[in-house]
Amino acid sequence: MIPAKSDCKMRRFVDRPKLEEFMKRIGALSKSPGVIYFTGGSTALLLGIREQTIDIDVKLDPEPQGAFQAIAELKESLGVNVELAAPDQFIPPLPGWRERSVPIMTTGKVEFRHYDFYSQALSKIERGYDQDLSDARSLVVKGLVDPVQLSLLFDQIRPDLIKYPALDPADLELKVSRFLRIQTDDSEK
Repeated sequence: MIPAKSDCKMRRFVDRPKLEEFMKRIGALSKSPGVIYFTGGSTALLLGIREQTIDIDVKLDPEPQGAFQAIAELKESLGVNVELAAPDQFIPPLPGWRERSVPIMTTGKVEFRHYDFYSQALSKIERGYDQDLSDARSLVVKGLVDPVQLSLLFDQIRPDLIKYPALDPADLELKVSRFLRIQTDDSEK
């Protein structure tokens, strides 16, 4: 069955000005304090790693009252995709992730932060797509992720990998090892 024309929503790519507008309007429309963490392409966009992204990936914790209503309205008015997605949905949460989550801005009662860069790097390594690996490498190159610390944090979550049935612990360990080896080789050049 072909969807009716009104069912097809064409969303546009998100650039930095559109993401900044999204933040300002969420802050203006939210009725209580809270924190919204950006991850994935939104982080890459704000750090200058990419010029645009397809989705605005967010985690609300604690959720600002009215934020979901604002998101529903902004998806339409700005023509953007918003996904509830964070590294802790795909890998165990890293110890200290909240403390390492870097502030972006506060608008209204809402604080916006980058979800912990180490968590983002590990979840991107786990996915293993070229764009994800490129983003993870950029976090290292920009000095936001230290490969030695990344390895130590991975060791700390290793026992919890069993709680994520979609993960193959041996495969993830191999991916992390390969990524760290490449970073070490690149730094020695």
